Amino acid sequence: MSAILIFMAGIACVIAWWMARQRLTSKPWLEAGFAGDAAEMRGSSATTAKVGLGIFLAVVGALFTLLISAYLTRLSGSDWWSIPIPRLLWVNTAALAASSVTLQWAKTEARLDRSEMLNTALAVTFALALLFLVGQALAWRQLVAAGYVLADNPSNSFFYMITGLHGLHILGGLFVLGRTTIRARISPVLARVRLSVDLCAIYWHFMLVVWLILFALFAGWANSFVDLCRQLVT
Repeated sequence: MSAILIFMAGIACVIAWWMARQRLTSKPWLEAGFAGDAAEMRGSSATTAKVGLGIFLAVVGALFTLLISAYLTRLSGSDWWSIPIPRLLWVNTAALAASSVTLQWAKTEARLDRSEMLNTALAVTFALALLFLVGQALAWRQLVAAGYVLADNPSNSFFYMITGLHGLHILGGLFVLGRTTIRARISPVLARVRLSVDLCAIYWHFMLVVWLILFALFAGWANSFVDLCRQLVT
Protein backbone atom coordinates (compact mmCIF):
# COMPACT_ATOMS: atom_id res chain seq x y z
CA MET A 1 0.00 0.00 0.00
CA SER A 2 2.83 2.38 0.83
CA ALA A 3 4.44 1.66 -2.54
CA ILE A 4 1.35 2.63 -4.49
CA LEU A 5 0.88 5.82 -2.43
CA ILE A 6 4.45 6.92 -3.15
CA PHE A 7 4.06 6.09 -6.83
CA MET A 8 0.79 8.00 -7.11
CA ALA A 9 2.33 10.96 -5.30
CA GLY A 10 5.09 10.98 -7.89
CA ILE A 11 2.54 11.01 -10.71
CA ALA A 12 0.68 13.89 -9.05
CA CYS A 13 3.93 15.88 -8.83
CA VAL A 14 4.64 15.25 -12.51
CA ILE A 15 1.15 16.42 -13.48
CA ALA A 16 1.48 19.57 -11.36
CA TRP A 17 4.86 20.35 -12.91
CA TRP A 18 3.45 19.70 -16.38
CA MET A 19 0.51 22.06 -15.87
CA ALA A 20 2.76 24.79 -14.50
CA ARG A 21 5.11 24.42 -17.46
CA GLN A 22 2.24 24.67 -19.96
CA ARG A 23 1.04 27.87 -18.20
CA LEU A 24 -2.36 26.45 -17.37
CA THR A 25 -2.35 28.34 -14.10
CA SER A 26 -1.99 31.73 -15.76
CA LYS A 27 -4.75 34.39 -15.56
CA PRO A 28 -5.41 35.59 -19.14
CA TRP A 29 -8.18 37.95 -17.97
CA LEU A 30 -5.50 40.05 -16.26
CA GLU A 31 -3.53 40.50 -19.48
CA ALA A 32 -4.09 43.45 -21.80
CA GLY A 33 -4.10 43.33 -25.58
CA PHE A 34 -5.46 41.00 -28.23
CA ALA A 35 -5.49 37.25 -27.71
CA GLY A 36 -3.35 36.69 -30.77
CA ASP A 37 -0.60 38.87 -29.34
CA ALA A 38 0.05 36.53 -26.41
CA ALA A 39 2.82 34.01 -26.86
CA GLU A 40 0.83 31.49 -24.86
CA MET A 41 -2.11 31.74 -27.24
CA ARG A 42 0.02 31.41 -30.36
CA GLY A 43 1.23 28.03 -29.13
CA SER A 44 -2.19 26.86 -27.97
CA SER A 45 -2.34 23.90 -30.38
CA ALA A 46 1.02 22.58 -29.21
CA THR A 47 0.06 23.19 -25.59
CA THR A 48 -3.22 21.33 -26.02
CA ALA A 49 -1.46 18.38 -27.62
CA LYS A 50 1.12 18.18 -24.86
CA VAL A 51 -1.47 18.49 -22.11
CA GLY A 52 -3.55 15.78 -23.77
CA LEU A 53 -0.51 13.52 -23.89
CA GLY A 54 0.23 14.32 -20.25
CA ILE A 55 -3.27 13.27 -19.21
CA PHE A 56 -2.97 10.06 -21.22
CA LEU A 57 0.38 9.25 -19.62
CA ALA A 58 -1.11 9.91 -16.19
CA VAL A 59 -3.78 7.29 -16.93
CA VAL A 60 -1.16 4.85 -18.20
CA GLY A 61 0.95 5.49 -15.12
CA ALA A 62 -2.04 4.82 -12.87
CA LEU A 63 -2.69 1.55 -14.70
CA PHE A 64 0.86 0.32 -14.25
CA THR A 65 0.78 1.51 -10.62
CA LEU A 66 -2.20 -0.74 -9.95
CA LEU A 67 -0.46 -3.66 -11.61
CA ILE A 68 2.70 -3.05 -9.59
CA SER A 69 0.65 -2.86 -6.40
CA ALA A 70 -1.04 -6.17 -7.23
CA TYR A 71 2.35 -7.69 -8.03
CA LEU A 72 3.83 -6.61 -4.71
CA THR A 73 0.77 -7.84 -2.81
CA ARG A 74 0.79 -11.23 -4.53
CA LEU A 75 4.54 -11.53 -4.04
CA SER A 76 4.15 -12.73 -0.45
CA GLY A 77 1.86 -15.64 -1.39
CA SER A 78 2.91 -19.18 -0.49
CA ASP A 79 2.34 -20.37 -4.07
CA TRP A 80 4.65 -17.73 -5.56
CA TRP A 81 7.84 -18.86 -7.31
CA SER A 82 9.77 -16.05 -8.91
CA ILE A 83 10.31 -16.45 -12.61
CA PRO A 84 13.97 -16.33 -13.74
CA ILE A 85 14.88 -13.26 -15.75
CA PRO A 86 16.38 -14.10 -19.17
CA ARG A 87 19.67 -12.38 -19.85
CA LEU A 88 18.13 -11.12 -23.06
CA LEU A 89 16.09 -8.65 -21.01
CA TRP A 90 19.29 -6.77 -20.21
CA VAL A 91 19.92 -6.37 -23.94
CA ASN A 92 16.32 -5.30 -24.48
CA THR A 93 16.61 -2.71 -21.72
CA ALA A 94 19.77 -1.31 -23.30
CA ALA A 95 18.01 -1.13 -26.69
CA LEU A 96 15.04 0.77 -25.23
CA ALA A 97 17.32 3.16 -23.34
CA ALA A 98 19.35 3.77 -26.50
CA SER A 99 16.16 4.47 -28.49
CA SER A 100 15.18 7.07 -25.90
CA VAL A 101 18.58 8.73 -26.30
CA THR A 102 18.39 8.75 -30.10
CA LEU A 103 14.86 10.16 -29.99
CA GLN A 104 16.11 12.99 -27.80
CA TRP A 105 18.80 13.49 -30.44
CA ALA A 106 16.06 13.65 -33.09
CA LYS A 107 14.26 16.27 -31.02
CA THR A 108 17.42 18.41 -31.00
CA GLU A 109 17.92 18.03 -34.75
CA ALA A 110 14.29 19.01 -35.41
CA ARG A 111 14.74 22.22 -33.45
CA LEU A 112 17.88 23.02 -35.43
CA ASP A 113 16.08 22.30 -38.75
CA ARG A 114 18.64 19.72 -39.85
CA SER A 115 16.53 17.32 -41.89
CA GLU A 116 19.25 14.82 -42.81
CA MET A 117 20.37 14.23 -39.23
CA LEU A 118 16.74 14.17 -38.09
CA ASN A 119 15.92 11.40 -40.55
CA THR A 120 18.92 9.41 -39.38
CA ALA A 121 18.03 9.81 -35.71
CA LEU A 122 14.41 8.79 -36.30
CA ALA A 123 15.44 5.76 -38.35
CA VAL A 124 17.87 4.59 -35.66
CA THR A 125 15.21 5.10 -32.99
CA PHE A 126 12.69 3.04 -34.98
CA ALA A 127 15.20 0.23 -35.47
CA LEU A 128 16.13 0.14 -31.76
CA ALA A 129 12.47 0.14 -30.70
CA LEU A 130 11.74 -2.70 -33.10
CA LEU A 131 14.75 -4.55 -31.69
CA PHE A 132 13.29 -4.15 -28.21
CA LEU A 133 9.96 -5.67 -29.24
CA VAL A 134 11.61 -8.56 -31.06
CA GLY A 135 13.84 -9.14 -28.05
CA GLN A 136 10.83 -9.22 -25.73
CA ALA A 137 9.16 -11.83 -27.95
CA LEU A 138 12.34 -13.92 -27.94
CA ALA A 139 12.54 -13.66 -24.14
CA TRP A 140 8.98 -14.95 -23.90
CA ARG A 141 9.90 -17.83 -26.23
CA GLN A 142 12.91 -18.72 -24.08
CA LEU A 143 10.79 -18.83 -20.93
CA VAL A 144 8.08 -20.94 -22.54
CA ALA A 145 10.71 -23.35 -23.88
CA ALA A 146 12.11 -23.65 -20.34
CA GLY A 147 8.66 -24.59 -19.00
CA TYR A 148 7.56 -21.26 -17.55
CA VAL A 149 4.12 -21.13 -19.12
CA LEU A 150 1.41 -18.56 -18.44
CA ALA A 151 -0.89 -20.55 -16.12
CA ASP A 152 1.80 -22.49 -14.27
CA ASN A 153 2.43 -19.92 -11.52
CA PRO A 154 1.13 -16.45 -10.48
CA SER A 155 4.63 -15.06 -11.05
CA ASN A 156 4.54 -16.25 -14.65
CA SER A 157 1.09 -14.76 -15.21
CA PHE A 158 2.11 -11.36 -13.86
CA PHE A 159 5.29 -11.33 -15.92
CA TYR A 160 3.57 -12.10 -19.22
CA MET A 161 0.66 -9.77 -18.53
CA ILE A 162 2.72 -6.74 -17.47
CA THR A 163 5.45 -7.10 -20.09
CA GLY A 164 2.80 -7.75 -22.74
CA LEU A 165 0.90 -4.60 -21.78
CA HIS A 166 4.09 -2.57 -21.85
CA GLY A 167 4.95 -4.07 -25.22
CA LEU A 168 1.55 -3.03 -26.59
CA HIS A 169 2.22 0.56 -25.51
CA ILE A 170 5.62 0.45 -27.21
CA LEU A 171 3.97 -0.98 -30.33
CA GLY A 172 1.48 1.89 -30.36
CA GLY A 173 4.30 4.37 -29.92
CA LEU A 174 6.19 2.65 -32.72
CA PHE A 175 3.25 3.20 -35.07
CA VAL A 176 3.19 6.93 -34.29
CA LEU A 177 6.97 7.08 -34.56
CA GLY A 178 6.80 5.44 -37.98
CA ARG A 179 4.29 8.05 -39.20
CA THR A 180 6.50 10.82 -37.83
CA THR A 181 9.54 9.33 -39.58
CA ILE A 182 7.70 9.26 -42.91
CA ARG A 183 6.41 12.83 -42.46
CA ALA A 184 9.92 14.04 -41.67
CA ARG A 185 11.20 12.58 -44.95
CA ILE A 186 8.47 13.93 -47.22
CA SER A 187 7.77 17.28 -45.55
CA PRO A 188 9.92 20.21 -46.75
CA VAL A 189 9.12 22.19 -43.59
CA LEU A 190 10.46 20.61 -40.40
CA ALA A 191 8.32 22.89 -38.26
CA ARG A 192 5.36 20.72 -39.20
CA VAL A 193 6.92 17.60 -37.69
CA ARG A 194 8.66 19.26 -34.76
CA LEU A 195 5.64 18.85 -32.48
CA SER A 196 5.26 15.19 -33.43
CA VAL A 197 8.90 14.54 -32.58
CA ASP A 198 8.50 16.31 -29.24
CA LEU A 199 5.43 14.24 -28.36
CA CYS A 200 7.15 11.01 -29.38
CA ALA A 201 10.15 11.88 -27.21
CA ILE A 202 7.98 12.60 -24.16
CA TYR A 203 6.07 9.35 -24.63
CA TRP A 204 9.23 7.33 -25.17
CA HIS A 205 11.00 8.69 -22.10
CA PHE A 206 7.93 7.88 -20.00
CA MET A 207 7.73 4.30 -21.27
CA LEU A 208 11.44 3.87 -20.59
CA VAL A 209 10.96 4.93 -16.95
CA VAL A 210 8.03 2.52 -16.62
CA TRP A 211 10.09 -0.32 -18.05
CA LEU A 212 13.03 0.39 -15.73
CA ILE A 213 10.67 0.15 -12.74
CA LEU A 214 9.17 -3.08 -14.05
CA PHE A 215 12.58 -4.55 -14.78
CA ALA A 216 13.72 -3.72 -11.26
CA LEU A 217 10.74 -5.60 -9.88
CA PHE A 218 11.23 -8.63 -12.10
CA ALA A 219 14.95 -8.73 -11.37
CA GLY A 220 14.24 -9.46 -7.70
CA TRP A 221 14.64 -6.02 -6.19
CA ALA A 222 10.97 -5.78 -5.19
CA ASN A 223 11.55 -6.67 -1.54
CA SER A 224 14.13 -3.92 -1.15
CA PHE A 225 11.74 -1.48 -2.82
CA VAL A 226 8.91 -2.38 -0.45
CA ASP A 227 11.17 -2.08 2.59
CA LEU A 228 12.33 1.34 1.41
CA CYS A 229 8.73 2.50 0.92
CA ARG A 230 7.81 1.33 4.42
CA GLN A 231 10.74 3.21 5.90
CA LEU A 232 9.76 6.38 4.04
CA VAL A 233 6.16 6.15 5.23
CA THR A 234 7.02 5.37 8.85
